[in-house]
Amino acid sequence: MPAKGKHRRPKSSSITRGFVAAGTGGAAIALPLLGATGAHAAEKAAPAAAPQQAVAAAATAAKAAPAAPAKKAAPRTYTVVAGDYLSKIARNKNVKGGWQKLYQDNRQVIGEDPSLILPGMKLTLGVKSTAAPAKAAPAKPKADETRTESRASRSAAKAEAPAASGFTAPVSAGVTTPYRASGSMWSSGYHTGVDFAASSGTSVKAVGAGTVVSAGWSGAYGNEVVIQHADGTYSQYAHLSSLTVSSGQTVSGGQEIGLSGSTGNSSGPHLHFEIRTSPSYGSDIDPLAYLRQHGVSI
Repeated sequence: MPAKGKHRRPKSSSITRGFVAAGTGGAAIALPLLGATGAHAAEKAAPAAAPQQAVAAAATAAKAAPAAPAKKAAPRTYTVVAGDYLSKIARNKNVKGGWQKLYQDNRQVIGEDPSLILPGMKLTLGVKSTAAPAKAAPAKPKADETRTESRASRSAAKAEAPAASGFTAPVSAGVTTPYRASGSMWSSGYHTGVDFAASSGTSVKAVGAGTVVSAGWSGAYGNEVVIQHADGTYSQYAHLSSLTVSSGQTVSGGQEIGLSGSTGNSSGPHLHFEIRTSPSYGSDIDPLAYLRQHGVSI
């Protein structure tokens, strides 16, 4: 069952020594066979040759010795402070893979809900997985699969990129509960917005430029943000796990305003999104139609 929100208002080397000894011994053995002059010459030649032999032997030994393994750099860590959330940490610390990779690497510390991180938690940044052995090239995808994936990629790109008007979708996700779906769980008798299937910690964006008129707790809506746009309409984003804007702040279309969650009257993580003609409850209009009118493909 898709997640829904109920919006009720309430030292020297031994090698060297060995070679010196060997050189000296060799000279001593040769002495009886030489005249006085020859013996004197041998005594001079032996000490000169021995160091050269020792150096060559030491160089050979150095080449044969295995190189010491390079030390691995210790992973970076970060201690969570009040006001932190995963996407903010990932962005500020340049974590490759974003908050999803940060959560994956620290899941044992954080737990099952990526939106619930507490001050004092120590997170590891940029953990590199062990390189896997080379694998055979994957089978070439079928033509139908390639076309389907291509269409899905284009649709997601359209939803995420702001239109020429500066408007964009609040999240890149599908709709689970449509506008005006009937049900007694809603105080108006119908659903006053649309619900997007956004897992906890998904970045939520302002659909258009405007001014934040409300940012905080709002009863059944949980943590919410309300933005007034230039055309007089208001966009509402509810059940957020955390907020990244404050009341009175000016935002642009596509700017992150918070992270999705399941606060307030909610049966699971999702984003409840509304468009209203006034700040009052009950002045809702079709949010998807509104976005399409502003050039958003959704």
